[in-house]
Order: sequence, then C-alpha cells, then structure tokens
Amino acid sequence: MKNIRKYIFLAVGISVLATGCKKFGDFGDTNVDQTRVSKAATKALLTYAIQKSQVNGATNTNPTTILSSTGAIFAQHISEGPYLTVSPFNDAGSTLNPSYYSFYSEVLKNLNQVITFARAGAPEADAAANGSINNQIAVARIMKAYVFWKVTDRWGDVPYTEALNSANITPKFTKQEDIYKDLFKELKEAVAQIDGGAGPTGDIMFNGDMASWKKFAATQRLLMALRLSKVYPNAGEFAATEFAAALAANPLTAGETLTYKFISGDPNNYNPWYNNYSISNRNDFAISKTIVDIMKNNGTGTDPRLPVYGEVLAGNQVIGLQFGVQTQVNIPNSYSRIGASLRGAGSPAYIFTGAQVQFALAEGAKRGWIAGGDASAATYYNAGIDASLTQYGVADPNFKTATGVVYSPATALQQIGTQRWIALYLDGWEAWTEFRRTGFPALVPGPNSQNGTNIPRRVGYPTADQTTNRDNYNAALAQQGWTNNSINNRMWWDKP
Repeated sequence: MKNIRKYIFLAVGISVLATGCKKFGDFGDTNVDQTRVSKAATKALLTYAIQKSQVNGATNTNPTTILSSTGAIFAQHISEGPYLTVSPFNDAGSTLNPSYYSFYSEVLKNLNQVITFARAGAPEADAAANGSINNQIAVARIMKAYVFWKVTDRWGDVPYTEALNSANITPKFTKQEDIYKDLFKELKEAVAQIDGGAGPTGDIMFNGDMASWKKFAATQRLLMALRLSKVYPNAGEFAATEFAAALAANPLTAGETLTYKFISGDPNNYNPWYNNYSISNRNDFAISKTIVDIMKNNGTGTDPRLPVYGEVLAGNQVIGLQFGVQTQVNIPNSYSRIGASLRGAGSPAYIFTGAQVQFALAEGAKRGWIAGGDASAATYYNAGIDASLTQYGVADPNFKTATGVVYSPATALQQIGTQRWIALYLDGWEAWTEFRRTGFPALVPGPNSQNGTNIPRRVGYPTADQTTNRDNYNAALAQQGWTNNSINNRMWWDKP
C-alpha cells in the first residue's frame, strides 16, 4: 500500500509539472498568504514578546513570569482545593517537569529578532516607525536578560550561549554561574547604549520610557546580586561588589513600582487570575492558611494587607485554606479566594517594587555589603514595610512597630525574609526563590506531601529533553553534580 501511495503522489506531481511550467517561480505568489507579513516589524515582535512574558491565554500556570498559579503554590501564597495537583510535590510526576520551550519560542526568539533586525539596519527596524535603533536593542537586551534570569532560577543550567539559533536544535546547557555573569554584563551594556532618541514603539510595558527601563535594569542587577549571597557571602566579594554597583545605578525608590498593565477591555490581555476565576470559572484556589497565619503573627493579630490579599468573608474574616490537604471543599464562602482588587480583568502584575528594593537594601546593610549596619538595616526594613502597605492602599505608619514586626538585630534576616515573602504576594516564583535562598519563612510541605519533608529546590527539566536533546541533557545533569532530574537538586547559587 505504501508503494501504491508513493506512485500516486509521484504521478500527480508529474502531471502538475507537465502543464507547461518551466520552473517553480512561474507560480508567482499563488501560494503566498496575502494577509500575512513575511517579516514582522520590531515593534510587533517586541509587543508580542512582552505580552507573552506575562499572559498565557486563559490560564496562568508556567509560561507567565509573575502571576503563575504554580509559582504561588510553590511559595505557599495560595492553596489548592478540592483536589491537589501541584502541592503534593510529587517528584515522580509530570506536573513538576514543566516545559520552558514557550519562553524560548514565544519570548526570547522574538526579542532576539528585534536585536538582529536593529543591528542590521533592516527596514523592519526603521527608526521612524519603531524608535531609536539603540533603544530598540537596549530594551530587547534587558527583557532577554530578565526572562533568562527567571528561567535559570527555576530550572538551573539551561540552554543559553547556544540557544536561539535555529540552525542548532540541540543546544548545550550553559552553567548557571556563567549565565548570571553574562546577564550582569548584558544589563550594563544595554543601559549604556540607551540614547536620547525615541523609545521603542512596541513597548507595551513602559510606553517607550527609557528612564523606566534603566530602573528596571538596575533593580534586576540589585536582586540578582543578592541572589548570590550563598556563593559570595562576604563584603568585597563578587556579589557585594555587584550589589553596590547596582545601587549606584539608581534602582527603584521606596515609592516606585514597575508593573505590567493588563487591559480590562481586551480578552487577550486580561489579568491571568481574572481568566482563572471569572472566565474559566475555577474556584479551586484560595489564599493559604500559611500566609494568613504568618500575617496575623504580630502584636495586632492582623496585617493591613490581609483584607486586600484575601477575600473578606462573613464575620469580616479572611479564612485561609490549609496548604496541601486533600479535602473535598467548596472554596467560595468557606475559604477566602484571592482579593477582588488583585483578580480584576485589569489588575496589574508587579514586576519590581520599591518594597523589594528596600528589603534588599536592609539585607545588604545587615550583611555588611553596604554601610550602616543595623541602624541602616532597620531604616530600610521599615521603609520596605511602609512601601508595601502603601502599594496596596493600606498605609499605616504604626504597623512596623507591632510586637511581631518591629526590627530586632538578633532576628533581622528572618524578619527581612518574612516581610519580603509577604510583600511578594502572588509573585510566587520570586517568593519561592527567595525562600530557597534565605530559608524564611520556614515553609513546610502539606500533610499530603509525596516529597517527604522537602520543599522543592527547583522544577525539573521538560521530559522531552531526555529524547530530543539527550546528550546535552545528560551533560547538564553531570556538570551540576546531579544523578537525576529531581526537584530536590540544588542549583549553583542554592548552597545548603
């Protein structure tokens, strides 16, 4: 039968060729879709890449960098019910081996193409229509550095130096240390090439405001440097030096935030939590009892942010669902869903906040990376709490003096880590990553854990890597000292 089909197709092919065409070019544009462009302008590529870095259709699982339900579960900001998918942390299951391919295909490749067109002076990067050539390149480089940072922090060593090359479908995995050090370089060089011309036309994040992109890069550098506190803990070492340099580059101040703005009138750009609750009608996530209890663990017995973070139920209560418990519960009216102001169609995602920066500076001062010791650390810590409360519209100058909140030199790192975790609510991947680095707050798995007493230290490589890129996959495990793809493996910066 195969041979019969082969000859039929051959005969059809010959009959077509015999109609008088001397060459395929004689078909002209018969097979060209006139409704599509063969090459997109850089403004379109940039818009698509930025959008796909934050929005994933009607779900909010893995491709998003901020408002991911999976990330929020890892951080124990939210709990699952009535059934458990992620929170058992089943190392043998496929749930914890999510694909990173969409980061590369939908975000990174488009950003890379912006850079390629702009550097070549291609018509797709025409400055009159797309903004200054230098600024197009700078924004694409900063966004690339941001996405690669999020990817390596989640998986470990990943394709980097050989990635984004269509001619190489089996790229090697670059060591995380090398990725980090190259990202510092990329961010510095990108900011240095920003000129006084127009910002990129397709910039849906900051509308071409290059001052915001400079703050974005400086803030990322500051947080990246702090991430390396386990491998370079001492003042004067690489992390402390990069930290001080980032501070000098003017990251966000206490009263500033950088956000991704969703669009309430555009179904393609709804806040992912709005999609989850209101479009998909999924009521299987509630604020976790973990964060509710921690936020109440102070002299006031509450936290001004709590009724913003969680839905207020009868009796003026925010009721958290215990993390990782297999209970057949109907969440609405029994447990608090995410607060209404955080799950509206146009509710923003906080990419970086002034509170994050203040907590980073508090830790830097406590570690001796910057001057001031405990006096400066306390000032920054207090500013971080105030900034977070103000961010959520519940400013209270007295809250930072509450019994369980007021700065204490003896427990400073724990306090800073805990308040940062609270302030990062719903930026789950970042909150979980900071927990891995600091150990605060002291999260524990739920009673239905299938991973013993372990909180995952990473997510596993996609299962497809074992077949489609086997040699480099095996080499990646070996160069990290791992014998398997376990979620309990520690990556380079995550030392015990």
